[in-house]
Amino acid sequence: MLHLPLIHPDRPGAALRPFKALRHFRKLVADKEDTEQVFHITNDLRGKKFIKEAKLFLTSPLGKRLQASGEYLPAILDDHSSLRKMPAGSLAHIYADFMEAEGLSAAGLVEEQQKFAAQVPHYDDQINWYNNRLRDTHDMFHILSGYGRDPLGELALLAFSYSQNKSLGFLFIAWMGALEEKRIAPSGTPIFGAIKEGQHNGRLARKIGHQDIVSLLPLPIEQVRAKLGIRPPVTYHAILDKYRSAGIDPNHAFGQAASA
Repeated sequence: MLHLPLIHPDRPGAALRPFKALRHFRKLVADKEDTEQVFHITNDLRGKKFIKEAKLFLTSPLGKRLQASGEYLPAILDDHSSLRKMPAGSLAHIYADFMEAEGLSAAGLVEEQQKFAAQVPHYDDQINWYNNRLRDTHDMFHILSGYGRDPLGELALLAFSYSQNKSLGFLFIAWMGALEEKRIAPSGTPIFGAIKEGQHNGRLARKIGHQDIVSLLPLPIEQVRAKLGIRPPVTYHAILDKYRSAGIDPNHAFGQAASA
């Protein structure tokens, strides 16, 4: 892996195509499970800061070691039988429980990304490896940050993730999605406050994607959160409680909410 160039000479630089990003966002609103649209949006909004963050990790001792090891996270994370051999209450157990309850797999996210990848040029470089690592740790971000897979949880998590890796597309989806969420939220619900909290918590925490994930798996989840300085999402959980009190399903789909 280390023989690959840090950045392929043909890889395009920063790009800001907000109108294309908006079209893909509308498709995501219509179907929040259409994860492929997220990859399109991040591609349409490539900022310079993301590459800077990637370089910091790729040139670090840990980044170099993980690349050289050939570690493939989807295979490790989808081996739930091995994860369940680790201590009860560990990050490994919580991850397996979460993925099974949600009907998810790391391989499934790879498949979604490959749908997008088939439509754009491929650049065989270390940036591509880093992009894949962030893809593979997305659900680990959910578990450690405390944000669920309901629409607001996904949006706040993207705000959290933006602070971690500076992917401008994540911030775009978070705030545009918050505008959609405001349309169905009870009056006075601090939707924007939840997005700001996500950004704030992500900024204060150590970068999840820059950790040795495999070494964290056997540890108690609260110990991992403390180790990484991850704060609980207080505003987000207060909103979920408010939704339930108002008889609103937190797991509503954007498309259904917008037409309600």
